[in-house]
Amino acid sequence: MLTPFDPGTQHLENRLALPSAAHWLGTDELGRDVWTRIIYGGRTTLGMVIAVVLLTAPLGLLIGCIAGYAGGIVDKTLMRITDIFLAFPRLILALAFVAALKPGVESAILAIALTAWPPYARLARAETMQFRHSDFIAASRLTGASSLRIILRHIMPLCVPSLIVRVTLDMSSIIITAASLGFLGMGAQPPSPEWGTMIATARRFLFSEWWVPLMPCIAIFLTSLAFNFLGDGLRDVLDPKER
Repeated sequence: MLTPFDPGTQHLENRLALPSAAHWLGTDELGRDVWTRIIYGGRTTLGMVIAVVLLTAPLGLLIGCIAGYAGGIVDKTLMRITDIFLAFPRLILALAFVAALKPGVESAILAIALTAWPPYARLARAETMQFRHSDFIAASRLTGASSLRIILRHIMPLCVPSLIVRVTLDMSSIIITAASLGFLGMGAQPPSPEWGTMIATARRFLFSEWWVPLMPCIAIFLTSLAFNFLGDGLRDVLDPKER
């Protein structure tokens, strides 16, 4: 049984109600509480962001460290593959991947993950090239450590702080990409309370009941801004040059 706090609760007699004490951000075209749907939709949107980060950050880190440490034909091959992904706008490439699969949250996560890893690989490669000729790397080789062990145990941990900062700063663009896929009907599907989907279903009310499409836009803006501030703070803490 639906509860008043369920994002799917409909009250048609109270549809398109103005923001009030009973409904802080008003109601939508089906009488559903906009505040409740934004809160629940944040779980969907932020869950997609976390899933994308967990998929892309380790992949980009590993590819970049291998390319930077190995050099030669391995580096050239991996970087040319990276350049291919970077040559296309992220949203366009994500739309192509989702269209090849099927609309939905899982497809959107996979599509964004497939398009979001190249910047992390570039960053990890640049960091690795600074360390690969260091004395401690040479000492590890002399002790008989394999290249894979050196990458996993010595180089990758050194690249993690810079990667964390880049991931935090990149979360805002991932949120916007996820919301854009939802807006275009390729991400979460109605009646899911995902922010992009909420904007898409309410855009016809933009010039009349403005609060219905505007509130999800504000949620996207504030969340993206918060992640940018967090990234700036982490950069100040983790980057010795900024201290």
